[in-house]
Amino acid sequence: MKSLELLVERIILSSRWLLVIFYLGLAASLAVYAVSFIYKFYKVAINALVYDEADMILAILGLIDAALVASLIVMVMISGYENFVSRFDEAEGQVSFLGKLDSGSLKIKVASSIVAISSIHLLQIFLNATQYDNAKLMWFTIIHLAFVVSALLLGFLEKIMTKAKSKDS
Repeated sequence: MKSLELLVERIILSSRWLLVIFYLGLAASLAVYAVSFIYKFYKVAINALVYDEADMILAILGLIDAALVASLIVMVMISGYENFVSRFDEAEGQVSFLGKLDSGSLKIKVASSIVAISSIHLLQIFLNATQYDNAKLMWFTIIHLAFVVSALLLGFLEKIMTKAKSKDS
């Protein structure tokens, strides 16, 4: 019976390597997104002298938004791999910039990134407010506020859990 238990545990632990497929897929999607970013940047660059100030601000916000989304993808890939598959080897000093991203801090960083991305989208919408009716503006604002409140609650719960862990130690 013990050998069956060990076999099941080995299979379950080995299955974590299937996650590598997902992280490689995210890396490929990041490469595709980089092509999209280059195209957006090209459009901004060739229209830099044509755009008025509001259009230029919107275009730059779009580039910032793309950079935040790309950063979110990288953060999820690195921390997911590190937390669920295998630790990065630090022998060559290549990963010293990572710091520590445990599952709790990852949740907070992902929530913060989503709020930042949502904020940029909402700012872009407000700068083009004439293109939207009041009901849509209200829903965009409500959705953004839901992201903000969720991130705040997540941070609050993480703080409570951290305090509880320190009391147990």
